[in-house]
Amino acid sequence: MLLSPPIRRRAPSLTPMIDVVFLLLVFFMLSARFGLEVEIELPLSAASRDAYQGPPRLIDITPQMVRLNGVEMPSGDLLPSLAPLMLSHDDIIVLRPRQDADLQRVIELMELLTGAGYETLVLVQ
Repeated sequence: MLLSPPIRRRAPSLTPMIDVVFLLLVFFMLSARFGLEVEIELPLSAASRDAYQGPPRLIDITPQMVRLNGVEMPSGDLLPSLAPLMLSHDDIIVLRPRQDADLQRVIELMELLTGAGYETLVLVQ
């Protein structure tokens, strides 16, 4: 009687599994969001209990200039022009971004106004 040689079991290759694990690792590293989420608090215009008082304070934000109540001016001239229109720092200032104004421009203007002490900014469309 002839005996056949014993069959050797072949060990599975780990290379494809390691490749998949590294691909998943790279995918999750690239799709992860690094950085902090920033939140800007804005009051809603309908949520105000007080009636709008004083002269109009509408600031149109454009890519290069700002318009205060329709008068176009550079951003640096905004604070001196806005001061006579304010009864107090709690008065409402309405910000309206125009067509090509990007979000960074709106945030810079909001920081300028809050840095000057103006507290109630309302962003409208």
